[in-house]
Amino acid sequence: MSLNFMARLGFIAATILLPATLLNAALPTPSDAPDRGSLAGQLLIAAPTMSDPRFHHAVILMVRHNQTGALGIVVNQPLGDRPLAALLGAMGEKDPAVTGSVRIFVGGPVQPEIGFVIHGTDYQRPDTVAIDGHLAMTSSREIFRDIANGQGPIKRLVAFGYAGWAPGQLESELGQRFWFTTPADPKLVFEADRDKVWDEAMKRRTQDL
Repeated sequence: MSLNFMARLGFIAATILLPATLLNAALPTPSDAPDRGSLAGQLLIAAPTMSDPRFHHAVILMVRHNQTGALGIVVNQPLGDRPLAALLGAMGEKDPAVTGSVRIFVGGPVQPEIGFVIHGTDYQRPDTVAIDGHLAMTSSREIFRDIANGQGPIKRLVAFGYAGWAPGQLESELGQRFWFTTPADPKLVFEADRDKVWDEAMKRRTQDL
């Protein structure tokens, strides 16, 4: 394991303590009226012609999308595994009895110091953000405590950073055919071979843009 890799994991562990105010600031403000064109709960699939190397073959779970902007988490760019005890230790909560590890993903290029956990709806906290009827997102130290104690979500994906768009930006990129879309499937988010997620998502795309 390279020193650079270890340094990135150390940085992640040290910055996992995310105040709720930062998470709320990262999320686009919910609209008072439902937006029928929202892609929340969809997978955004980078087109083969995507020119931005940060999103090469990226598959992004859209968390929120409305007239104030959009936010999504890349689900197929794993960074590596990290012992759960090390993450808790970085929070000042050392527990030698904690075992196991969590895989960490690069959720996107924006604010990589912010950690997110995508999970099923079997787990809820006051700060949990509902994505659709099957998926939700939580960003707090408490969810890691619960995972360590065997009380966390059954299915989960831990990511740092996110993909964000200003108002109208995502719509412009869709118009330029940078992305395809398909309804989110928990199996693609949590279970599929990460090396095959883009291929599988492309097979399911709902339209050629």
